[in-house]
Amino acid sequence: MLPKRFGRYGLRLHPEKTRLVRFRRPPRRSDHKRPPSARAPGTFELLGFTHYWGLSRKGNWVVKRKTAPSRFTRALRTIARWCRLNRHRPIAEQHQILCRKLRGHFAYYGITSNAAALWRFRREVVRIWHKWLSRRRRAGLIPWPRFNRLLERHPLPGAVVVHSVYRRPANP
Repeated sequence: MLPKRFGRYGLRLHPEKTRLVRFRRPPRRSDHKRPPSARAPGTFELLGFTHYWGLSRKGNWVVKRKTAPSRFTRALRTIARWCRLNRHRPIAEQHQILCRKLRGHFAYYGITSNAAALWRFRREVVRIWHKWLSRRRRAGLIPWPRFNRLLERHPLPGAVVVHSVYRRPANP
């Protein structure tokens, strides 16, 4: 039925990328008699996020989202490549551009239940920047205390959840 509906608008489903996923709310009590594959609620990736079932703070089942592993590593590879190619630039200029890149990442991936991935991404960007700034000096790695002083002068933005499902949108 879905291919017909898409066909009306000149759209098609990709046969290798389209599949049905068992994505039901997990049972309230764990059912030990059924095999784990039958108990598993299923996950799927869409728009750069892995959607999965998780427990809320109140103990209710909710759909949570986290950055898809492929997108996470791709973004880190892009940052590492940029740092490698631009390590000769002044630190203030590198800092300014890295801040923009981080804010852009947080603007897209900064949704409810994805805070851990955002902090992990920021931590990895700091590690990558340290690595490539260390490659500028003949003496070897910049000691972490010295690099932390540099981060105090040029702080990178903290990870922030920009889009919350719990905040109400402003009424027009």
